Amino acid sequence: MIEYFDTVEKIATEIVAKNASEVDKAGAFPQEAMDALRDAGLLGLICAKSVGGMGEGPRAAAMVVERFARECGSTAMVLCMHYSATAVIEKYASEEVRKQLAQGKHLGSLAFSETGSRSHFWAPVSTATRDQNGIRLNGKKSWVTSAHHATLHVWSSKPVAAEGVSTIWLVPSSSSGISIAGNFDGLGLRGNDSTPITAESTLIPEHHMLGEDGNGLAIMLETVLPLFSVLTAATGIGLMEGATTAACNHAAKTRHEHLDSALCNLPTIRAYLARMRITTDQTRCLWLDTLRAMETDREDVILRVLECKASSGESSTQVLDTAMRVCGGAAFRREVGVERRFRDARAGTVMAPTTDQLYDFIGKAICGLPIF
Repeated sequence: MIEYFDTVEKIATEIVAKNASEVDKAGAFPQEAMDALRDAGLLGLICAKSVGGMGEGPRAAAMVVERFARECGSTAMVLCMHYSATAVIEKYASEEVRKQLAQGKHLGSLAFSETGSRSHFWAPVSTATRDQNGIRLNGKKSWVTSAHHATLHVWSSKPVAAEGVSTIWLVPSSSSGISIAGNFDGLGLRGNDSTPITAESTLIPEHHMLGEDGNGLAIMLETVLPLFSVLTAATGIGLMEGATTAACNHAAKTRHEHLDSALCNLPTIRAYLARMRITTDQTRCLWLDTLRAMETDREDVILRVLECKASSGESSTQVLDTAMRVCGGAAFRREVGVERRFRDARAGTVMAPTTDQLYDFIGKAICGLPIF
């Protein structure tokens, strides 16, 4: 990781941080950052070395996402989705596609959540049917990050013929019948280009099936969920780090001239900052332990995966609420760098699986019940 992390730091400070305000204000896709990542080979970070990638694992991806999230939540989320899609493609797609991905020729994204099943991402209502020309996909995906910019979508549907809940497909964005609805204009993560995508009699080759027909749920749980959870947690932790730094800087530099003292001279302000620091560090510890559990295949790995996303979602909203309080009226100004992160952090609790769903899953797990 040391070999390329200087490059990550340079991109974070010279591109991501520089563009963060405009990405948020204009709802602009962070293309310059994605181009820099491509040129540095970092879009192929978790692709195998045998196909030209860097051969790194979840820890490396999580560290990169966390670093970018300190500066820009939208950039971090685009990369989170790319790495999550990459994990599936790397495991199940053809060598040719894997090589293209490792070379940075594609930007990937997940297309799981649907209008019909909402945040129950594991239960698609989209269909896949076989005809003489291949596979026809029909369905409406409600939220697809990088919708206008991703070139490969990891798409879920009902099985073609097998038993099971779902089947996973590799769907190029250029496929006929793919349509993208408008532009994203939301509260936070405004540059992540997350919009609905519809497939209407979209034809793809049958060999674009990723894994076996009907095995989609297992792929979601075994390949996607662990990585997606630690990467979304990384985004929340990065937002907390960025907000804590911004709040501390504001408290140190802002003065009550009539008292000749800074905000940080107030015990109440210091206490708020301390709580932010503690909550951020606690969340980071759980996140790092989750990565360790994944690397060592510990018995509690599934529990940790669920916990780290729930913890990050709740903690990031808490820390950002406190940052707004610390900075007071000034926090409503964009240049302080808090209100943008405050809005971005809201996504963590409602992004599937939502925090409320995670609490239910965790409760089932610790009671010895089947999660699904």
